[in-house]
Amino acid sequence: MAAGVIVVGIRTMVILTICLLPLSSVEAMVRHYKFNVVMKNATKLCSTKPIVTVNGKFPGPTIYAREDDNVLVKVVNHVKYNLSIHWHGVKQLRTGWADGPAYITQCPIQPGQAYIYNFTLTGQRGTLWWHAHILWLRATVHGAIVILPKLGVPYPFPKPNSEHVILLSEWWKSDTEAVINEALKSGLAPNVSDAHTINGHVGPIQACSSKEEGLTLKVKAGNTYLLRIINAALNEELFFKVAGHKVTVVEVDATYTKPFNTNTIVIAPGQTTNVLLKANHKAGKFLLAASPFMDAPIPVDNRTATATLHYQGTLASAITTLASLPTTNATAVSNAFTDSLRSLNSKEYPARVPLKIDHNLLFTVGLGIEPCATCLNGTRLVADINNVTFVMPKISLLQAKFFNIKGVFTDDFPANPPTLFNFTGSQSQLLKTNPVTTKGTRVYRVGYNNTVQLVLQDTGIITPENHPIHLHGFNFFVVGKGIGNFNPNKDTKKFNVVDPVERNTVGVPAGGWVAIRFRADNPGVWFMHCHLEIHTTWGLKMAFVVDNGNGPNQSLLPPPTDLPKC
Repeated sequence: MAAGVIVVGIRTMVILTICLLPLSSVEAMVRHYKFNVVMKNATKLCSTKPIVTVNGKFPGPTIYAREDDNVLVKVVNHVKYNLSIHWHGVKQLRTGWADGPAYITQCPIQPGQAYIYNFTLTGQRGTLWWHAHILWLRATVHGAIVILPKLGVPYPFPKPNSEHVILLSEWWKSDTEAVINEALKSGLAPNVSDAHTINGHVGPIQACSSKEEGLTLKVKAGNTYLLRIINAALNEELFFKVAGHKVTVVEVDATYTKPFNTNTIVIAPGQTTNVLLKANHKAGKFLLAASPFMDAPIPVDNRTATATLHYQGTLASAITTLASLPTTNATAVSNAFTDSLRSLNSKEYPARVPLKIDHNLLFTVGLGIEPCATCLNGTRLVADINNVTFVMPKISLLQAKFFNIKGVFTDDFPANPPTLFNFTGSQSQLLKTNPVTTKGTRVYRVGYNNTVQLVLQDTGIITPENHPIHLHGFNFFVVGKGIGNFNPNKDTKKFNVVDPVERNTVGVPAGGWVAIRFRADNPGVWFMHCHLEIHTTWGLKMAFVVDNGNGPNQSLLPPPTDLPKC
């Protein structure tokens, strides 16, 4: 096998040191991976069930590469479900066919079939992740993407002695497909998860008679560790903290930030956060904990996932120092974290915030209902953007655009809410608002290199809630946020257009708004949706169509020959 080519087979053990060795050989390389999607029995909470996995692992294998490397991942589907994989946060410049959301940029990979995802990590470095992008399969089909800087390029922060991937997730005792199917049948919200996990481990659970060991991170006093933290949970934002330690935030969503210290991070589904942890104790064992954040009247899984930070030389029998966790509805803790985030905005890593705006958009995001004769209450919960509950097509939108197939979508997605009302008013006021949404496969069209300002406004219809919104194909700058209704005359004046944080997934505050800006310099069809999986299922999603520019370098590449068929 050629140097630098890493093939991960169904039984292949991938060791971190082996993966990292080829990364120092040349400037840019082609990285080959193989993902065999297979069923595997897994036991947690004293219960065993079959789960869908990549290469029999939960979480799945980590992809290692450097900035500007070309990555090819052959995905072979050995399970009964249709499948697709999304490379979350990879910009996919002109390679939208490799983005992965089923029926948006590709038809899914059918059982017994395969597809090679081929993309280049152009100008990107940091922590991203990959996950299934159909049904609720990403509950167990997910893993990290670690993109190191170009050879010889240092981190813009002190070099750590070691690095660790920390994947936070949820676990259901039941089959997750059965959970969502039952919810859709009843018209109600799905059951919450039974546990949270850290790298697939729930940690010790008192209610379970069998001893389930949690994750242990071994550290040496005086060393510094880079923790690459990913929230792969389906439906819950999480707090994460390490007892007895502060951490220094240096990156979010694979973009460098101005460093700041905190004892608690908040991380929404879809987001990544890199922190430096200094092992500043002489010895001891300290709890790592992930617990839910929810500041709306919505049920959550209130179980805390735990792991252990174990100092070298400390006896295994030593008492673990516990963490003082925020309350579930600790909005102030969440705001303190998100308000501290700023782009590094250095000479090497500038924040190129669009100042002139071509498209000024206001999208409401929230819940609604639709009539359902077979549901328990005669209605079904749905979700929407600008009162449009998105209907998934039968073939991919990108194919329809590229081959000019009529009747698949319309490009009339509204730039503003069709009806203006007090979006964050009292429940008595909002009860007068019609909660029934419209349905359609509608997209918003943008010219190549156009600039977009998008204000995402939460509504209190049914209930206010924090919505982590993910945009495929682009990073964006978070130029402002607030509580209540967005006021363009007052709030725009407070925007940060100097060093706003750059992300691919942002939380819309419960009962509030967030404003983002991006430049549409990537032709294709790009999904935007809530990363709470239940809201995506309910229809809180849409897509931007970005037209080709001038010449081949500003145009979408043709589809690969092995693109899956519907």
